[in-house]
Amino acid sequence: MKKLFFAVLTCISLSATAQLRLPQPSPAASVSQVVGTTDISVKYSRPGLKGRDVFGGVVAYDKVWRTGANGATQITISNDVLVAGQKLTAGTYSIFSIPTSGAWTLIFNKDISASEQTYSQDKDALRVSVKSSPVAKTEWFTIDFSDLSDSTANMNITWADKKIVAPLAIETSKMIETAIAKATTDNAGLMRGAADYLQGKGKLDQALKLVNSSIAGAETFRNLWTKAQILSKLGNYGEALPLAQKALSLGQGDPSFGFFKDAITKGIADYTAKIPAAVQAVPLKKKK
Repeated sequence: MKKLFFAVLTCISLSATAQLRLPQPSPAASVSQVVGTTDISVKYSRPGLKGRDVFGGVVAYDKVWRTGANGATQITISNDVLVAGQKLTAGTYSIFSIPTSGAWTLIFNKDISASEQTYSQDKDALRVSVKSSPVAKTEWFTIDFSDLSDSTANMNITWADKKIVAPLAIETSKMIETAIAKATTDNAGLMRGAADYLQGKGKLDQALKLVNSSIAGAETFRNLWTKAQILSKLGNYGEALPLAQKALSLGQGDPSFGFFKDAITKGIADYTAKIPAAVQAVPLKKKK
């Protein structure tokens, strides 16, 4: 009976231990960033400073470092990216580096489970030189992104008294143009393309061509409203106003109009305020 009791007690103890979760010395972390239409995510572990001399001490200069703690730091990019001007193909990579007292070598390796012991330079996808700069003491190893635009960002790696910055560049405009060219095979595609250009804060001439093609097929409140927005961004409020007014009229009875009505009404008020009364009185001329 005693043996059975101790066996049960041992099983309970082992089960409780298996379920017990304890703090990790280098906790896991992740960071994700969208740059234009490209998804970038990084998984890593965060060692702490803990009063140690890090670079030149815990982390040796001029030797390959796993750039983090525990397992390999991993980065995943959904589209091709230029890192410090050099191409890194879409995919998942481990991040290694070679710290020095000056510039660092940042390494993207195809072996996503590599360690400092198993790392092989033959599996490198890319090596770039990146600047290192002094910073105020940073207790926890950190990877983050800054200086964002639709096509650029900086990936920052900071720890102890050092920060390295890897500039990223993506051909977002080119990718959008390619996607739109494939998508604009029907009226709905034309509208999607025009809307993408409109929201992308550029290529308004391309947006205007696409929406004009859509309107030539059939006038709807959506394509008229889209054209009004494009013209307003071009500063042509005189032509934008009657188009918005017509969109408001055509939209009545359309099940989806409720989602646009407030924006169109506000647009009409904005355009009206920005053009002289004499111009407002001029009716929209129909194209022959």
